[in-house]
Amino acid sequence: MPGGLYVDATLGGAGHAAAVLQAHPGLRLLGLDRDRAALDAAAGRLERFADRVELVHTGFDHIAELVRERTDQGATAVLMDLGVSSPQLDRAERGFSYRAAGPLDMRMDREDTLSADDVVNRYEYAPLARLIADHGEERYATRIARAIIAARPVRDTEQLAEIVRDAIPAPARRHGGHPAKRTFQAIRIEVNRELEQLADALDGALSVLAPGGRMAVMSYHSLEDRMVKQAFRGAETGGCTCPQGLPCVCGAEPTVRLLKRGAWTADEAERRDNRRAESVRLRAVERLEEQAS
Repeated sequence: MPGGLYVDATLGGAGHAAAVLQAHPGLRLLGLDRDRAALDAAAGRLERFADRVELVHTGFDHIAELVRERTDQGATAVLMDLGVSSPQLDRAERGFSYRAAGPLDMRMDREDTLSADDVVNRYEYAPLARLIADHGEERYATRIARAIIAARPVRDTEQLAEIVRDAIPAPARRHGGHPAKRTFQAIRIEVNRELEQLADALDGALSVLAPGGRMAVMSYHSLEDRMVKQAFRGAETGGCTCPQGLPCVCGAEPTVRLLKRGAWTADEAERRDNRRAESVRLRAVERLEEQAS
């Protein structure tokens, strides 16, 4: 990989960043994360690369402006590892996990004002049911929303998980993992505005990717993956509006090529070693060289 700017837009604990910097001495890192605790952990892990590292506390929807402030050559590589991180899930006090008692928090950036407590205990029935259905793709969203409202005030994540479990018919609980998984996902997405930020981040990253540069995105549920697929497809076709199967006559110009038609998924060995890899889907593109005018 040539030298240049590598943007890890969801830095987390910097496992990916450390591996990339080790393998590619010519790259310098711009690491972004909304979670100050993650940035602190990353700083320690990346200390040996300190002269090539800049860490910024921010959402990844600001990626375009941050890259443009640092280079007019664009980014050589961009990585996004979406969703909640393992350290966030594993710390009950962050409120992301339905498997342990913790506060109704779920904020990736703890300086944000909206928390899971606001959503669970203050949202009215209609918007609560809608977000559980839309963000969680939960078929029992209306039942769950009614149960939550009836149980208010909900004290913690353990109680919330029990309410959701009891609201779902017993036969449906036997399939698809923990019955509260989708509802917790929906509330987390609402608290952190994840889908809105992802839309801006995808557009921004594609706009600052250097010719020949590569962008990879790992997603963990269908809402994210659908957005990534659509963004990459739009860039691959240049936004072509011509009927499928016919030659393009609308003047659209592709800006990227897909590195794989479809997505990579974890193999059996990786799924066995890391249960959180079961749902990952990796998509990647390469920016096309600019055409001479």
